[in-house]
Amino acid sequence: MRRTFYETVARIPYGKVATYGQIATLAGYPGRARQVGYALAGMSEEWDLPWHRIINAQGKVSPRTGNKFHLFQYELLAGEGIAFVNNSIDLNIYRWDPGETDE
Repeated sequence: MRRTFYETVARIPYGKVATYGQIATLAGYPGRARQVGYALAGMSEEWDLPWHRIINAQGKVSPRTGNKFHLFQYELLAGEGIAFVNNSIDLNIYRWDPGETDE
């Protein structure tokens, strides 16, 4: 399951985001959004994935307990031109549509 999540996350293009639930569904595990979060939290560096492009269903960066990676995530997303309004991303604008990038 983890590998499938990682392979799906790897496809998210620059300047786009996906939700945990979206990744779970695209990977063939609908309803497993929480497992996507666990998989990303336990990911080894060998994967070198755009983890920062995964946000929650409300269009927000999920804060982490015990560290400040969520602040770094804001910086990375803003660096890709993704705009925040009240700490939220407009999913109608920035949500990844796999049909647009896959052939």
